[in-house]
Amino acid sequence: MRISEAELHVMEFLWERGSATSEDLVAALGPAQGWQPGTVKTLLNRLLGKQAIAAEKDGRRFLYQPLLQREDWLRAQSTTLLDRFFNGRLSALVTHFADQRPLSPEDRRALAALLKDQPDA
Repeated sequence: MRISEAELHVMEFLWERGSATSEDLVAALGPAQGWQPGTVKTLLNRLLGKQAIAAEKDGRRFLYQPLLQREDWLRAQSTTLLDRFFNGRLSALVTHFADQRPLSPEDRRALAALLKDQPDA
């Protein structure tokens, strides 16, 4: 599922809160993003259309909650990144980022522990 950068702001808020009204989203994201209420409602409608969120009637308003779980979205994004740019090779991804920014001692320890815990294929 493709989630735009703007839609991701809405999803992050819903993942953190669990549920929210459009008014909650406008109050939280409007000033920070420079969004008008109509923009938030458009984003909510897009996410409803993608079935990333659900809306439940709560009196005179709707309560929105995520259907797409953050972990599932992250997994899909990670796989897409790995496949698209690194031919599915994790070592190529790590090498690329290590070339861009040197690995800290903490990074090296974490990678060594990860390699140690990986079963041989």
